[in-house]
Amino acid sequence: MAACSVEDVLAKAERDAAEKLKSVTVRKELELEFDVGNLLALDKNPAVLRDPHRDREELLRALARDNAQLLVNEIWKLPAERADDVLVVKLPEPSTRLPREKPPPKARPPTKWEQFAKLKGIQKKKKTNLVWDEVHKEWRRRWGYKRARDDTKEWLIEVPETADPNEDQFAKRNEAKKERVARNEFNRLRNIARATKTKVPGMGLAPRAQQSRNELAQAISVAKTATASVGKFQERLPKEKGPRNTGKRRKFQPVLGDFTSEKQKQLELLTVMESKRPRVDMTKAVNKQMREEEEEEGRARRSKGVGKKGRRGKGVAAGGKGKGKGSKGPKGGKGSKGVKGRTPRMKQGKR
Repeated sequence: MAACSVEDVLAKAERDAAEKLKSVTVRKELELEFDVGNLLALDKNPAVLRDPHRDREELLRALARDNAQLLVNEIWKLPAERADDVLVVKLPEPSTRLPREKPPPKARPPTKWEQFAKLKGIQKKKKTNLVWDEVHKEWRRRWGYKRARDDTKEWLIEVPETADPNEDQFAKRNEAKKERVARNEFNRLRNIARATKTKVPGMGLAPRAQQSRNELAQAISVAKTATASVGKFQERLPKEKGPRNTGKRRKFQPVLGDFTSEKQKQLELLTVMESKRPRVDMTKAVNKQMREEEEEEGRARRSKGVGKKGRRGKGVAAGGKGKGKGSKGPKGGKGSKGVKGRTPRMKQGKR
């Protein structure tokens, strides 16, 4: 084993360190095109991916590293400022238009309160999250769990002088909270409907100054059917009409009891199934059979006429030795059987 000197070991270590810490200066035959706004670098130099001493993956990694270094060099040329002990660079406007899969999102339309605040010049003030609680003598959250001045944790409520002494103040407070939550939710949905230009329904949810007759009737129908019995036991006025388009409720037969009605239904079902079978049309069947017999007789006559000698005329009969256009018919009762004296059959049409 050859002895290694200290100088060789130090030189190898320096080469390894230089390999790890490459220079920030990258030389290219053609300069790259940069779009710093999109952090885009376009390299038009031909990529050399064939080297007998280096792998293809290594060549690709080196090419990507050089291009990324050039892009970082361009970013460092921009003016930088320090914010919270960090150097921040503001990128310029992008010059390359990149395609989008979907259109850019539209700005959210202002709510009714935001429009009013803008009209009156009301500025929104940011409130701190913690406030001082005089009861517990400590800083607590303004909203949420363990908030300051939480009246839901009180075990004693003072009854006002104008209130009913027998009224449950705890239930009244819970009901008021539910109404506030429902009102806020309704306002949120109304803002969404206004933004999307959708009409708010007027069936008792959002009463208006003037409602049409149909809207009032629909609101009354909804109010009457909003019971456990679906409005079955609700009283009606003397001349009030019944609700429309209420639907039909399903009725089920009893599991136990008389099976006469079930038997009758099954028999009726069998009768309907039997009636759906195809029926035989006797007139049509007879006509079809007659046509088939006539076609068979015609084929038989034609086969006999082809076997005889002589030229066929244009007449009906195939016999005879004449050369005229039409045949003279059989002589002395001879010739084709049943051609002249046969009674023709009447064809029956379809009914």
